[in-house]
Amino acid sequence: MPYTLAVPAHSELIIKKSRFIGCVQPMADRASAQAAVDALWKQHPGAAHICWALLAGGQSAAVDDGEPGGTAGRPMLDVLRHQDLEGVQATVVRYFGGVKLGAGGLVRAYTDTVAQALLTAPKATLQRMKTLQCHVPYAMEGLLRREIETAAAELVGVQHGTLVTLQLRLPEARATAFVLRINNQGQGRVGWTEPEA
Repeated sequence: MPYTLAVPAHSELIIKKSRFIGCVQPMADRASAQAAVDALWKQHPGAAHICWALLAGGQSAAVDDGEPGGTAGRPMLDVLRHQDLEGVQATVVRYFGGVKLGAGGLVRAYTDTVAQALLTAPKATLQRMKTLQCHVPYAMEGLLRREIETAAAELVGVQHGTLVTLQLRLPEARATAFVLRINNQGQGRVGWTEPEA
């Protein structure tokens, strides 16, 4: 089962006079990750590089930011993968100390900085959510609302038209059982459609 991080965690290493400041944090998508990197540049305008990796499904990324190709972003991404993480960004701010580390030294420095931050990072089980949408007669709205509450699902939206359209979110693992229960109670009066994005 994949995990995410509950809160950000930090680390700092000095390797041959270069300073590596690491951060691992929960992150949903590439746009948010880029915004976090932009904020780091404002905090560290004198940094030589800000390398980062994002593990977030189809939005994953690995950025070397001027370091030799494959020596920063990809190794950082591999550290996140080995920890079975999802929805997590790792960033490392590097202040150059005047001594070149070589490709192997850079890979070790970036992976060690991320690994150190992960040692103190509290993990949380990642629960995949599913959005469902159904249409019911007005007479069933109260029943459906009670079932949503009983299932500890989140009612996202309700529209009243010819029928009542309810949109809800719940853990993916419980979605099939929920649909079956509602279909049994609705006796053919419940229609399911793909939620509009």
